[in-house]
Amino acid sequence: MDVRRFLSDLASRPDYRGEMAHHRRLEARPARFQDPAAPLLPRLRDSLARQGIARLYTHQARAVDAARAGADVLVVTGTASGKTLTYNLPVAEAILTNPRARALYLFPTKALAQDQLGKLRDLQLHPHLKPGVYDGDTPAALRSRYKRELNLVLTNPDMLHVGILPYHGTWASFLRNLKYVVVDEIHSYRGVFGSHVGGVLRRLRRACRWYGADPQFFCCSATVANPDELMRRLVGEDRRIRVIADDGSPAGAKHVVFWNPPLLARDGTRASANAAATDLLVALLRGGVRTIVFTRARKTAEIILRYARFALRESAPDLAGRIMSYRAGYSPEQRRRIERGLFEGSLLGVTATNALELGVDIGGLDACVLTGYPGSITSTWQQAGRCGRGRDESLVILVALDGPLDQYLVRHPEYFFGRSPEHAIVDPGNPHILSQHLLCAAYEGPLVPADQALFGPAAPALLADLAQGGEVRRRGDAFLWAGSEYPAGRVSIRSASGDAYRIMVRDTGELLGTVETARAFETVHEGAVYLHQGESYRVEQLDIPGRRAVVVPANTDYHTEPRTQMDVLLGEPVAERALGPTVARHGPVEVVTQVLGYRRKQLFSEAVLSEVENPLPPQRFRTHGVWFTLPKALTDRLLGEEYNLTGSIHAIEHAAIGILPLFVLCDRMDVGGVSHPAHPQTGAPTICIHDAIPGGVGIAEKAYTLLEDILSATLRAIEECPCREGCPSCIQSPKCGNNNQPLDKAGAMMVLHHLVGEA
Repeated sequence: MDVRRFLSDLASRPDYRGEMAHHRRLEARPARFQDPAAPLLPRLRDSLARQGIARLYTHQARAVDAARAGADVLVVTGTASGKTLTYNLPVAEAILTNPRARALYLFPTKALAQDQLGKLRDLQLHPHLKPGVYDGDTPAALRSRYKRELNLVLTNPDMLHVGILPYHGTWASFLRNLKYVVVDEIHSYRGVFGSHVGGVLRRLRRACRWYGADPQFFCCSATVANPDELMRRLVGEDRRIRVIADDGSPAGAKHVVFWNPPLLARDGTRASANAAATDLLVALLRGGVRTIVFTRARKTAEIILRYARFALRESAPDLAGRIMSYRAGYSPEQRRRIERGLFEGSLLGVTATNALELGVDIGGLDACVLTGYPGSITSTWQQAGRCGRGRDESLVILVALDGPLDQYLVRHPEYFFGRSPEHAIVDPGNPHILSQHLLCAAYEGPLVPADQALFGPAAPALLADLAQGGEVRRRGDAFLWAGSEYPAGRVSIRSASGDAYRIMVRDTGELLGTVETARAFETVHEGAVYLHQGESYRVEQLDIPGRRAVVVPANTDYHTEPRTQMDVLLGEPVAERALGPTVARHGPVEVVTQVLGYRRKQLFSEAVLSEVENPLPPQRFRTHGVWFTLPKALTDRLLGEEYNLTGSIHAIEHAAIGILPLFVLCDRMDVGGVSHPAHPQTGAPTICIHDAIPGGVGIAEKAYTLLEDILSATLRAIEECPCREGCPSCIQSPKCGNNNQPLDKAGAMMVLHHLVGEA
C-alpha cells in the first residue's frame, strides 16, 4: 500500500482535527541468507523448493546447525520470520534419518496446533512424517491409534499435564524414542500459567528418563527482555541453551502512527476510540487494504465489526460481507473458517482480540489498527507484527483510548519507542505451585532423590511436608502417591474457573458460542446485548444452574455495559508486624465482585440511554492478601496539606503492584489490589494487595516479608519518574477498573516517605 498517500488523504479530509499525534517510519530490512554447515537432506531440499524456498535465512540455518550439535535451541525473532522452519527442519531431518525418532510439539492454543499441522503436511513428507493433533478434541476412537502410529504429536501443555503424563505407560514407545520437544510461543508462558508449565515440563523430562530418553528442547519466542532466563525457568536450569536472536528475514518499511481522537467541546472528553477505529478500518477497506483491528475486549471487536458493516452497506456493499470478527468463545469450526478466509483472501478484514496475537498463519496483511494500548510493549509489537509480512510497506495505527495510560503514550511517543520489551516472569519453584506438581509426579511414579534435584532445592522440604500431611508416603528414600484419585485432574494449570456457559438461540437451539464462568455475569446477564459476528442478540434468560444463556435475535440501536463493584473482605490475619508508623498484616481474604446492573449505550455515539438495575449474585473467591492502614496522624496530615486521600493510596496500590514482580517472581496480572479511603472492617484508609488466583500461590505471603523493600522501591520508582502527575512508568495501571482515576502522585510520595521511615 502507499502509506504516505493514505495518511495524506486522511489529513486532507474536511473532518480531520489533528488526530495524527505522531508518525514514525521504521526502515525496511533486507533478507540475509545462509546455508547450514552441512547440506539438508535432498528430500528436505526438494520439499522447500516446492514451497518456493531456495535458501534459508541466517537464523534458520543457525538453528539447524545448533540442533544438529545437540544443543537446546531458543529462537527469538519477529513475527512472520519463518520460525516454524527453524524446528520443522531439524525434526524432519531426525525422523527421515531415524524412522524410530519421535517429536512432541507444544502450543499454547489448539488453534496454533491445527495451524502448524497444516504446515507439516505442506512439507509433503508422508509416509515418513506422520503428524497428528492429540488434544481434548481428539475423538476417543483415534487416541489409542495415534499413540501407536504418530511419530510427531502436536498438543498443548494442558493435555500433556492431564491427558498424557498420568498415563505415560501407554506412551512408553513414544517417550523412549523422543528426540525433540518443541515449545512454541514461550513468551505466552508467564506468571502463574508459565510456572505451572515449568512443572509440567519437568515431569515430562522425568518420564522420559524412565524410558531412557533425554530429548532436546526447541523453543520459539517473540522478543522479551530475558529469553535465556525464561527458557531455563520453563525447561530446567541445567540445560545447555543456544539463543538465536539475529533475524535474517526481510521486512518492509513499517509506518507507526499514534492516533488521538479529538476532544469534544461540550464536556472535555474525547471522541470514541471505537468510532475512530471503525472509521480507519472502513477507509482502509475501501482502499483495498487487507486490515486487522485489535481490541482489548471481545465486545469491542463485535461492536467495531457492526459499525464497519453498517458504514460499508451504504457506501461499498460488496465489502460489507468481507469482514468478520475473531475472538475466544467461537467454536473451533467458526475460527478455522475465518482463518481460511483471511489466508485465502476471501476476507479483506477482521476485528479481533489478542486471540489472533499468536502466530496462526492468516496470510499477508497490510495494515493493523490497535484500539487502545494492549498493556505491554511486547504485546504491542506482537500485534503490530501481524501486518507487513512481505517486503511492501505496512501501516500500524494505535488509536488512543480516553484514559491517562493511552494519553500519556500519545503525548510521549519516545516512552514507547525507547523502551525495551518487558521481562517474562516465571517461578516454577513457587511452593504452592511446585507442591501440586510434586503430587502429580508422585502419582506418575515414585519420587527418588535424583527426581527431587530436577524439581529444584525446595522439593525435599515440600515432599516432607506432603508426607506429614498424608498426601504422599515414604518408602526408603522415595516418596509415593498416597491418594486414590489422580491429582492432575484437580490442578488447573491456567487457574481457570469452572465450566463455561453455553449461549443458545431460543427458537433454533443453535449454539452460538461459550463464555467462561468468570465472565458470564458481565457478558450474558438478562437484558444484555450479545454480539456475535456482527449480529446482535438480546439475552432473554440466564440459567445459572444450567450454565446457559438463552438469546433471541434483536436489531437494537444500542449495546450494553455492565456496572460492577469489587470489595475485599479481610480475614483473620496469620501474622502482623510493625511497618513504620502502622501495622502490616497478611492472611486470607475474600474477593467479591458483583454485577449491579447495566447501561444501555447508543451505538456510534456511546451516549448513555438508560441505566437498569439488575443485581446478580456476588461472585467470590478466597485467596491470600497483605494489607496495611494509614494511621490517623498521617491521614490528618495528608488531608491538611490538601492531598487527595483516595488518589494517594490508589497510586501506591498501582505502583506497588507494578514493582512487586521485581521481588516476587510473578506476572503483574497475577496480582490484584484494592485501596479504600475508609475500609468498613478497619475504619481507616486501607491498601490491600492480593493474589489474583483462587486459593493463592504465595505471592502476598512473600510480599509481606519484603514489604519495606517493596515500598522503598515503589517510592524510588515514583520519585525518579520525570513525569509531573503520574504515567505508565510509575502510578498508572493497564488493568485499573477505575480508568486510573483518581491518582495523586505527590500524595503517594508523602505517604510512602512516612511508611518507610524516610520522612
